[in-house]
Amino acid sequence: MCGKHASLSSCHTTFTSHTTGSRRRRLWDLSRDTHCPVIGVCIPLTVLRKLMNKGLGGNVQADDYEIHVGAIAECNERNRISEILQDDLDRRYARTIKQFRTAKTQEALVQMWIEAIYQGDVAGAFWAGLTHPLCDIRIQEGMCRDMHMLQHQAGATIRADIVRFNALLEENAILSREIGRFQERHTRQIQEKTQDIENLQKTIVLMRAELIGKDSTIDYLNKDLQEIRLTVPELANRQKLQQKLKEAHSRNEELDEQIRELKLRLQTQQRRHTAEPCSEIPRQERAQESSESRIHRTIPIALHLQQKNVLCVGGRSGNVASYRDLIERVGGHFAHHDGGMEDSPSKLDSSLAAADLVICQTGCISHNAYWRVKEFCKRTGKQCVFVENPSVSSLARGLEQATEELATETETARST
Repeated sequence: MCGKHASLSSCHTTFTSHTTGSRRRRLWDLSRDTHCPVIGVCIPLTVLRKLMNKGLGGNVQADDYEIHVGAIAECNERNRISEILQDDLDRRYARTIKQFRTAKTQEALVQMWIEAIYQGDVAGAFWAGLTHPLCDIRIQEGMCRDMHMLQHQAGATIRADIVRFNALLEENAILSREIGRFQERHTRQIQEKTQDIENLQKTIVLMRAELIGKDSTIDYLNKDLQEIRLTVPELANRQKLQQKLKEAHSRNEELDEQIRELKLRLQTQQRRHTAEPCSEIPRQERAQESSESRIHRTIPIALHLQQKNVLCVGGRSGNVASYRDLIERVGGHFAHHDGGMEDSPSKLDSSLAAADLVICQTGCISHNAYWRVKEFCKRTGKQCVFVENPSVSSLARGLEQATEELATETETARST
């Protein structure tokens, strides 16, 4: 850029600081060499066509080059077209002209022109500089040379821009096709999703209608049920009694099955005892066996203790084995707690909870354990038999008593 302004820089040292007046030159006052760059650079082609149509009073049927040449020819003298062009240039670049008026010397004028070139805004500066009162032939020639070189550079830039523009056009076409495909796919997906939404909405409507129908049916049935309950007196009590009756029948069937099994077991035990020779049995053992046989023959213990959990609380430690043998012979499950003598009292509650029948040996038990057993059985309604004598026969009588009470309760429930 500095090389292009060598002519102006060399002239800059010979410029004088005198003024020639304040009147700006008009377009027809300029030399013919300046008309071409002024018209070509300072006035856009579209604006130039409008100005020529205005000056000629009609639409000019010519191409851009012919309009450009015609405008240059009209600038050689003052006429309607040159005046229109002059007014447009002054109005278009009024601010730049005002800035150039601050140049009071030729050196300042040249410096402002050079700064305009570096800033890239030369159209207005070119017109303001050429028409400035201090612009002489040497400054005018330098400005024209600079403008000529700038036009060459602008042409090269335009050609490069055209190449880039064509590349951008091609890329834009590719991207447009891609966008078109994306839009088509997106539209198709939207249509599919819209169809799915419509189907789901239809399903929701059907399900809501079905739910409303079910709710209505439930309401009708509840009303019918309330009416039936009102028409049938004591329906709830009857239903409870029917449920108890079903449970009693089921219990009776279980008991009948246990009776059959116990009868078979007793018959087997009797045959085994009968087959043993009496001469080989010691007298004391025969007496004990005879006593136990009488007990088993006289009480139907086995009929009600089959698969029952029987807890014996207290009693002598030497009789625990006999207690166990008696309970297990009739089909029950034996459990023992010494009543707080040696066993932990905390184990008593868990043993009571697992028992179906409780035998309390009142003569061999601590006071605390006695009251705990009594309170627990009273609170839970669990059957409890209190035995004063810790002998096996007393335990058998206690079991007989519990069996009779249980049989009486079963018969009462069956009759109801």
